[in-house]
Amino acid sequence: MMLQERKQLNLDHPVNEYLDAAKVHSLMWNSAEATVRKVATHTAGLTTYARNCLADEPDCRISLDEAIERYGILFWPPGERFDYSNLGYGILGEVVGHASGKSYAEFLNDEIFQPLSMTHCSVPTTMVPQKSAAQYDQTTQKRSPPRQFGTPGASGVQCSVHDLALFGMFHMKMHLPGQKAILSDASIDEMHSPIANVSDGEHYGIGWWINDDFFGYRSVFGGGGTNDSSVILQTIPSEGIVVAVISNTGTTLPSAIVEQILSELLPSFRETVAKTAKEHRPVEKAPKTHSSSLAGEWTGAIQTHQGSIPVTLSISASGEVHAKLGSEPKVLVNKASVDDRSVYGLLPGGVQTDDAPRPPYNLEVDLTLRGTTLAGAVTTQEVRTGERGALLPYWVELRRMPQ
Repeated sequence: MMLQERKQLNLDHPVNEYLDAAKVHSLMWNSAEATVRKVATHTAGLTTYARNCLADEPDCRISLDEAIERYGILFWPPGERFDYSNLGYGILGEVVGHASGKSYAEFLNDEIFQPLSMTHCSVPTTMVPQKSAAQYDQTTQKRSPPRQFGTPGASGVQCSVHDLALFGMFHMKMHLPGQKAILSDASIDEMHSPIANVSDGEHYGIGWWINDDFFGYRSVFGGGGTNDSSVILQTIPSEGIVVAVISNTGTTLPSAIVEQILSELLPSFRETVAKTAKEHRPVEKAPKTHSSSLAGEWTGAIQTHQGSIPVTLSISASGEVHAKLGSEPKVLVNKASVDDRSVYGLLPGGVQTDDAPRPPYNLEVDLTLRGTTLAGAVTTQEVRTGERGALLPYWVELRRMPQ
């Protein structure tokens, strides 16, 4: 947003204009429609991605250019759907660097952290700063080793909770004496305006989630987490309230703390929370529905950077799905869901690429009918308790076999 105000980039230009040789790409869609704004609102067509390794691994090589070449695929037509992508924000980190002439870490330090008096914030390039709190695995409760993440623009910043609150106060336009006006109020409003519809009452702006009715109040918030850390930056614009909570393990405790604090500050919020809890009744799940219009045998391939993998999906009229990967035996696709235009499920098996997680893992299948082709993503998904491993998406296309 700052670079747009300085006319160093345009949010509505293709994101590829601000990248080097590695570009977002598609076998089916026009990549020029993947604008900076669409990447910033998770509507460009990218999908789930995560990849990391131990910070002191001698053979740890995580290149963002490599990630873009392998996984910067537009799985959906730009603008069609909201799909949260860490790779998208990693790409935006590169955009900031190319447009500003500084590295992403330098830009944040020089243009955001220092002007906003956020003196305990940084973007570690390798090892974790000495002043950082130890992190603990949410499952084993043992101390987690430092890790290196391949998408700094999505997950690379480390801050004190005090500095995170200062960042929230700037976004509430409080104009604190020690902070410089690095962004106009109009641009802040634009960031907080709903663009992508996520679910009933919940939207996404530019870098912020918007909830139309958070126990009676409109909220603008950010958050995230891993197996060993979690954070929430919650704001209530109408009341000028900012709540920041950081945890050094993976937990939902920050959300509970936010609600407790807001209940103390806002009586009507507390009353609505209590009323909602009292009225809460277990919701009976609707019976799974399916369509037989996609019934049949579909064949094609998963495309990886190390070659293609033949795949066959057999969809029954009752909605049951079986899959066969390469020379592996046919297996049942778990949690399968089939309607007139899409197929979803968890396929036991793997792609066996050099950067895939340690087996066993599943492949999350998410395909949509495009004309006569089922196309979309299969994404690696760790099955061990407490481990996420690498979440890597691959392009797949299938066509129905004649009956």
